[in-house]
Amino acid sequence: QVQLVESGGGLVQFGGSLRLSCAASGFTFSRYVMSWYRQAPGKERKLVARIPTIGGVRNYSDSVKGRFTISRDNAKMTVCLQMNSLKPEDTAVYYCNANGPLYEYWGQGTQVTVSS
Repeated sequence: QVQLVESGGGLVQFGGSLRLSCAASGFTFSRYVMSWYRQAPGKERKLVARIPTIGGVRNYSDSVKGRFTISRDNAKMTVCLQMNSLKPEDTAVYYCNANGPLYEYWGQGTQVTVSS
């Protein structure tokens, strides 16, 4: 059974930091491009950061460049998102995404709320 389980969300003050984790199981993690998306209330789900399978360039949305860092551990089947200098506009539900040759999977999401 495929699972993506996010953790690490919560309430943080402006300028603070959070580290999101996504634990994967049930598929060949190393073959999947892993991403974090977010969706704010009333808005579309948007890509935040993406990391390829092995090596390669990590991609970030312009709004988080220089503040967020995505990383993965293929042995542990986890992908993390380190979020620094958080702003109220970063408030959203954050989703882990796995995109592979044939299938795409989503986690259930974790809420991040940044207070001003």
